[in-house]
Amino acid sequence: MSRLYSPVRVGAFTARSRTWVPAMVPWRSTEEGDATPEVIDWYGRFADGRPGVLVVEATGIRDVPSGPLLRIGHDRYVPGLRKLVEHVAERSQGQTRLLIQLIDFLRIRRRPEKASFVGRFLAVSDRHRLAAGLTESATEAEVRDALLALPHEDLLGALNPREREALEYGERERVFDMDQPHIRELPEVLPGLFADAAERAIAAGFDGVELHFAHAYTMASFLSARNVRDDGYGTTREGRVRLALEVLAAVRARVGQGATVGCRMLGDEVIEGGTRVEDAAWFAAQFAEHGMDFVSVSKGGKFEDAKQPRVGAAAYPYTGPSGHECMPTVRIDAPGPFGRNLPLSRAIRDAVRAVDPIVPVIGCGGIGTFDAAEAALVEGDCDMVAAARQSLADPDWWHKVRTGQGAEVRRCIFTNYCEGLDQKHKEVTCQLWDKAREREPSMEPEHAGRALSLDGKRSLLAPVWNR
Repeated sequence: MSRLYSPVRVGAFTARSRTWVPAMVPWRSTEEGDATPEVIDWYGRFADGRPGVLVVEATGIRDVPSGPLLRIGHDRYVPGLRKLVEHVAERSQGQTRLLIQLIDFLRIRRRPEKASFVGRFLAVSDRHRLAAGLTESATEAEVRDALLALPHEDLLGALNPREREALEYGERERVFDMDQPHIRELPEVLPGLFADAAERAIAAGFDGVELHFAHAYTMASFLSARNVRDDGYGTTREGRVRLALEVLAAVRARVGQGATVGCRMLGDEVIEGGTRVEDAAWFAAQFAEHGMDFVSVSKGGKFEDAKQPRVGAAAYPYTGPSGHECMPTVRIDAPGPFGRNLPLSRAIRDAVRAVDPIVPVIGCGGIGTFDAAEAALVEGDCDMVAAARQSLADPDWWHKVRTGQGAEVRRCIFTNYCEGLDQKHKEVTCQLWDKAREREPSMEPEHAGRALSLDGKRSLLAPVWNR
């Protein structure tokens, strides 16, 4: 009789329940972005819990190196993704709908050594010659040597803000770097790339796609209030939402009404001068009006307030205040992590309802109990409940609660142990799994079969209940 376990229409399909496992990055693909047996087993393990919807990790739409993250920028990825889809269907007994999150991101470099930055990467200009006390006749090599000889604070004073950032954090591209042709041409390129990727996803058997319009990545940066592009794709609300609507239109034209197309977006960027919930609600209403099938709401996770990385590492967008709001821990101020983002999804839901009462809004943020999830639905905070870290702590928790085994749920303790692994690009696990392995080096025979991954190795996601 609960709201949580009632069906809901999500675009082209009906989800069996209002339970949602959002995209998480497991760092288990190959460096070429292929779906490995470990990746496939990861999603199969979440499917064991029978969530209404399971979203596959942020998957790159370009055919470019991006580390051990899934990619979908070429037809060669379709067979591996099809195996993933088939495995999830088998493990969930056909009860879980499967989406894949499509992402584009701009270049970010690692923080360089000072000598390397000044000696190789800095574009020397007359401004630097003057700061180094040299004449116009000084060679570029002489300028670089003179800059390196300056005290560090004097060197920083010789650099403009973007150069200082490149030295102290690593160079990072922005969507408003209009002097760069590949940045200027993004509005011409991205709709086609997203449409191509969505077509491949449907060919692989996914029920639909989730367009990644959140956090520190390209599409969220177009929506950001800090987007100052002057070509009609920035500055005003109408300009900032324009590319997102063009991407949506291109994807819909390619996959038709038979596939679900939704997005993940930010309710609040949590950075100075960033987008707030009023903007987000307006954007979401525009999405609903133009045919978006669902809106999944997140918060923060931006580069602008990230902590300074060590030399040789890249900035990570979940280390500053906006990142902590994205993945709050038990140390955060009241009410702690529990339901922290629901006011955002409620405001966005109200705006969407005014346009289309059918489009579901997905809420998230520290939801780890049936009571919290049910209350969010009953009180109108959202239409579906997403839980990432709780699902990671216990992939079976949705099924346990549904079948009266709620007391056996392994509760997330919100320490962000998993986030720390993600930050280091290591295979993501849960602190509770690792503790369990230390306490229980062997498993009971009745559990052992389900704990094997596709390649016969013992899975880190070993279940704790007997099917």
